Amino acid sequence: MKCFRTLLFYACAIAILLTSLNSYSEEEKKGWLREKIKNRFIKKMEEFPAPEASTDLQSKVEKSGTYTFSFMFEKQVRYYIVHVPHSYNSKIPTPLVFSFHGGGGDMSIQSNNEFYKTISKSESEGFIIIFPNGISPFKSGKLATWNAGTCCGKARDTKADDVGFVKEILRHTIHQLNVDQKRFFAMGMSNGGMMSYRLACELPDVFKAIASVAGTDNTIDCNPKTAISILHIHAQNDDHVLFKGGAGKAFTDDKSKVTNFTSVPDTVLKWVKLNQCQTTPTKMLKTAGAFCDLYSKCKNKVEVKLCVTESGGHSWPGGKKPRGGIFEESPSTAISATDMIWDFFKNH
Repeated sequence: MKCFRTLLFYACAIAILLTSLNSYSEEEKKGWLREKIKNRFIKKMEEFPAPEASTDLQSKVEKSGTYTFSFMFEKQVRYYIVHVPHSYNSKIPTPLVFSFHGGGGDMSIQSNNEFYKTISKSESEGFIIIFPNGISPFKSGKLATWNAGTCCGKARDTKADDVGFVKEILRHTIHQLNVDQKRFFAMGMSNGGMMSYRLACELPDVFKAIASVAGTDNTIDCNPKTAISILHIHAQNDDHVLFKGGAGKAFTDDKSKVTNFTSVPDTVLKWVKLNQCQTTPTKMLKTAGAFCDLYSKCKNKVEVKLCVTESGGHSWPGGKKPRGGIFEESPSTAISATDMIWDFFKNH
């Protein structure tokens, strides 16, 4: 009887809603529903608490483990996660990797080993990995973005100094941990990959190499002081950041706010020129569902490498989509982006 009353309540509510909507046009109905869903979603996001984080950036980190830190930057609290592998020895300089989440993600998603397998890679290879959190409209840090030039979201619109944020994280990390300052690397997914390109443009004297997965170079100003190695991984059928340039149909928000993304070929050509590489690549890998081209003989012995998968859409090859729905394509298994990225980093 209780179930029947519940069903009757919802049936009546739906009937009332449909009756009230009959007086509106189809476009007005769609707009009303979208606004209703949006408001409910925002309310739900506002309920999530802020991350639990330490503000003690003076004490040394002596033990392995996963730590969350925060500090004030540009008049707001910024967060980041640091994972220190079990092999860490405070007497030995250790390589350091930054891993940037995609637009609409956050540090907890990017650090989830189920999705990207970077924590397990940190453990097996013995490098420290940092997962910064981008600019978010919520205290929880969720739905965050990076100011990577012409993309993305609130970080771009507010002109967030995300390069300055990275510098500040580095300043604290160098004090807390024994990191090898000759082996700093950056990688990222989508908007996070774009952020890695911005670091390549502005801090090539700090980072030895960067890797971008499903995120092209959309920087506004790029005048690197020195050459830097670049690895780009992208699916040919990416439906967000289109391989040949532009934003895919997957974007349903205001088109005026969506970046006309740089194409993969233009991104690679840009860095081949900036690094003064030989313009004819060498085929380094050709396997079922993927290939890799290497541009070598570059300035200062750096390299530019492009790896392309036939399938996978907008995803991290060898990983798992954080928000993968039943209608979304699974990541390509032809290559492992995480394995390929670390192999590239350790050789540079």
